[in-house]
Amino acid sequence: MTADPSDDRIGVLNVNHPGSVQRRDARRVAEVRRAYLSVLPEASPGLTIAEAERRLIPLLPAELFPDGVKAGWWAKAIQLDLEARGIIVREPVRPLRLHRRPEAHDFSPATP
Repeated sequence: MTADPSDDRIGVLNVNHPGSVQRRDARRVAEVRRAYLSVLPEASPGLTIAEAERRLIPLLPAELFPDGVKAGWWAKAIQLDLEARGIIVREPVRPLRLHRRPEAHDFSPATP
């Protein structure tokens, strides 16, 4: 993730499009990332995406996500970013389940 202090945007990766970086609102990225990492367990079987979203959306600040508007889109974007960075793991099951990688306790917002 690269930050540009002049515009308060930060680079977000996508596991499905390696090498692609999209610039997104840094505060929203940080809040959704914090919420995602707080709800995902560190071990398999993890949570389905629907379970994770149900748990994380109430944790998001209303000033950034009034009534949860667009929170689902942001949750998906951050899920793909965390996967691309190796911070969360996608289990090879259906429905898709996610959990934190045990050795990836934190992330640096300044890394690409």
